[in-house]
Amino acid sequence: MKTINKSIAGLLLLIGLTVISLYGYSQDVKPDKKSKKEAKRAEMEYNFRILDSLLYNGRYVLEADYLQDKYGTRVYVASTLNFIRVDMPKGVLQTGSDSRLGSNGVGGVTAEGTVGDYKISRNLKNLTCTVTFNLLTNIGSFNILMTVSADNNATATISGTTSGRLTWDGHLKTVNKSRVFKGQNSI
Repeated sequence: MKTINKSIAGLLLLIGLTVISLYGYSQDVKPDKKSKKEAKRAEMEYNFRILDSLLYNGRYVLEADYLQDKYGTRVYVASTLNFIRVDMPKGVLQTGSDSRLGSNGVGGVTAEGTVGDYKISRNLKNLTCTVTFNLLTNIGSFNILMTVSADNNATATISGTTSGRLTWDGHLKTVNKSRVFKGQNSI
């Protein structure tokens, strides 16, 4: 009996030392460029599927970090006041600043209305989605062309009945996670 216990103890000790020595001689293999690229592509494809679902459901907010006019002048803005919200079948376009001057009470213009002619096209090679829709509001009709990439960056160009054009550049969030502040509807 004692011989069996010594044999089992010796065997366990040998296995333990072997495992420890294997860990000691093992090397941390850093992933090469190809495997990093493949992992990044897999992550982007996963994000693209989530993005596609979000756009399909029509419940998201583009929170703008920058606004750009038709002449290319780009200005940093507060994302809580400058946004495009789509919550089907409704939508909101808003510009604002901390000045509190403006018809909406947040230093800009707020246009709330009904979303129409909502279309999504997908580019599987570049992992981007393009969304087009119209927003019929009390201050006019607006055409929106939005491009969203799998890394959640979004750009939307708004044109209306006039020759003016404004581009929102920012990131997309779900309606529930967005912390935007909607001002009064402009008249």
